[in-house]
Amino acid sequence: MRIRLQALAAAGLAILGLLAGASARAQAPAGYPSKPIRMIVPFAAGGTTDVVARLVAQRMQESMGQPVLVENRAGAGGAIGADAVAKAAPDGYTIMMHNLTFPLSSVAQVLSRRSPFNPDTDFAGVSIAVYVPFVLTAYPGVPAKDLRELATLLRSRPELQYNFGSTGPGSTVHVLGEAFKREAKVNMEHVGFRGAAPLKQEMLAGRIQIGGDQLSTSLAEIKAGTLKALATTASKRIAVLPDVPTVRELGFAGLELEGWNGVFAPARTPKDVLDRLQREVVAAVRHPDVARRLVEMGAEPVGSTGAEQDAIFRRQMDQFRPIIQDMKLE
Repeated sequence: MRIRLQALAAAGLAILGLLAGASARAQAPAGYPSKPIRMIVPFAAGGTTDVVARLVAQRMQESMGQPVLVENRAGAGGAIGADAVAKAAPDGYTIMMHNLTFPLSSVAQVLSRRSPFNPDTDFAGVSIAVYVPFVLTAYPGVPAKDLRELATLLRSRPELQYNFGSTGPGSTVHVLGEAFKREAKVNMEHVGFRGAAPLKQEMLAGRIQIGGDQLSTSLAEIKAGTLKALATTASKRIAVLPDVPTVRELGFAGLELEGWNGVFAPARTPKDVLDRLQREVVAAVRHPDVARRLVEMGAEPVGSTGAEQDAIFRRQMDQFRPIIQDMKLE
């Protein structure tokens, strides 16, 4: 359930319900936190997930009285960073900020029998930090104004050798790109990167024709005209880009996917530690200064329960599992 931006002021720092995440199976450390906390971002610096993580970590640090250090562990569609969290001590000192790529890449890795962790049992949701619309984009030189026109262009001119970039195997753009190719009956070559920032740089240079990411990563470039928005995967049009149609409007309902960024901890982290982390994330994203900056970058501050974070993660895994299985993504 979304918490609308208009309700932020009234909500203040009110805390949502208690976490219904992983059960406590260990004694909570006394005086938590008593040392620095690592917040792993499984992508390169500069993308939406990294920016959201740094805003939240700074506020948590001020509130908790201990450093909250953002650590970028990019690679394998986010699996390298996620694996580091899955195998970390469940004591609240290693957490992760991830995004909607997490459920998709996890399914792809499990189906290909190369997942280093079990997405069903190795993580405990802490809180959905923000909702961020996902936008499919193109280099301005691509002669198509939206996703439908892109499909028509590629079908009529099979000699075009377009590349579509993603943040790695099984990542959101990888899955959506393969789904688009299948539905539109077109060809494009996939090129993977270690994060949204390097992908965007290659798109701005024209070496990658098609890509996409959460809106925050490319909003400035879309408004400046250095990138072109082809569609949003959200269920409705984005307020800051009212002329950009949804994938459903353009005839690609199978690509509809809500974007988010959220915090996870290792499974078996004590419940009172998860509760403290959840309260801190909620307070961070609803702090007026942080909320304002998030809204300016196209994100909607949320702050949810751990159960809600777990639910959207599992729901999106279930939604895209048959699609990814059919694609046989490697």
